[in-house]
Amino acid sequence: MEHLKYPIGRYTTPANFSREIRVEAISTIEHFPRNLMLEVEHLSEEQLDTPYRPDGWTIRQVVNHCADSHMNALIRFKLALTESTPVITPYKEALWANLADGKHMPIHAATLTLRGVHERWVVLLIAIKEEEWQCGYFHPEKGKVVSLAEALGSYAWHCKHHLAHITELKKRMGWK
Repeated sequence: MEHLKYPIGRYTTPANFSREIRVEAISTIEHFPRNLMLEVEHLSEEQLDTPYRPDGWTIRQVVNHCADSHMNALIRFKLALTESTPVITPYKEALWANLADGKHMPIHAATLTLRGVHERWVVLLIAIKEEEWQCGYFHPEKGKVVSLAEALGSYAWHCKHHLAHITELKKRMGWK
């Protein structure tokens, strides 16, 4: 079950967020909407409503969750760049995934949202100055300040993590 839940493993924070690590993470974020679309654009409604693991989200919910999560990410980055260690508002991801727009809505709006959010996010990420990577936000659920460098690494992992949920399910089901 652990492999189904974490097909690329759990996120581990690098000891040092070097420029090379940041450039790779930004590239992952930049290419995620297209990579995701390539995996889901030809799936049927039945396939989109297939959970990636027992008691897991459906592909539809995963796609909609990514839109929700990454909208929040862009806002968190902007807050951290414009305020002094802002306190962010966590949200209940699992409950959001079960709302009508997450569970039943066609994925087209979510993929459009991801394209727009990621395009804006990448422009912002590329413009961040070296010293700004240490800016951060306080995450009440984690009980700590999350630097922008750490958040970048985490969200790049998030892209790969959910893309792997879909690609691994497709492999197991024999879908192309």
